[in-house]
Amino acid sequence: MQKMKSILVFALWLTSGTVLAQVRQQRVDAKEAASLDAEREKHALQVLAKLTEKVIVSAADAMPADKYGFSPTDGEFKGVRTFGQMVKHLSATNYILAAAALGEEPPADAGDELGPEAVRTKAEILNYLNGSFARLDLAIEGIGQNNTPVKSSPISPLKSAEATRLALVVESLVHAFDHYGQMVEYLRMNGVVPPASRP
Repeated sequence: MQKMKSILVFALWLTSGTVLAQVRQQRVDAKEAASLDAEREKHALQVLAKLTEKVIVSAADAMPADKYGFSPTDGEFKGVRTFGQMVKHLSATNYILAAAALGEEPPADAGDELGPEAVRTKAEILNYLNGSFARLDLAIEGIGQNNTPVKSSPISPLKSAEATRLALVVESLVHAFDHYGQMVEYLRMNGVVPPASRP
């Protein structure tokens, strides 16, 4: 009987070591999976940002340079932005929110989401737009890095405690697509089919 107890205790001891090793391995696997999931999430956001950039930049490029000063006049459109002003506004917002996500001060020339006064021509506005998406790319790259604090932004509805890199980038992409809808209308009013809608 004593021998049987000893064998049972020994077997339990061996089993407990195996079980503990398995539990430890499961914890390691879970941490690695969480890390991989975070990378997958960041990659998915990068893909969405590139899609957003492609659709918006191609729409901005499709508008003829002489129509960058166009704004609708029929109906309730008094005081709306011109096409060029809208693209600059979208770009300035990208710069401002990307700066907050990167823990930086907003660019001084972004103004109150208006963009630099010196940026006026189609080529200058397209360059400014492309630069704004490059800044968003940097902000996305910083997701998951804790060495740089995130700043809140006065143009964001997110309170300081709610502002994260991910949230600020998503806010910028949502804002961009809001204006993309307006860009599509402006293009069509000028007889231009948006590139994303072409066969």
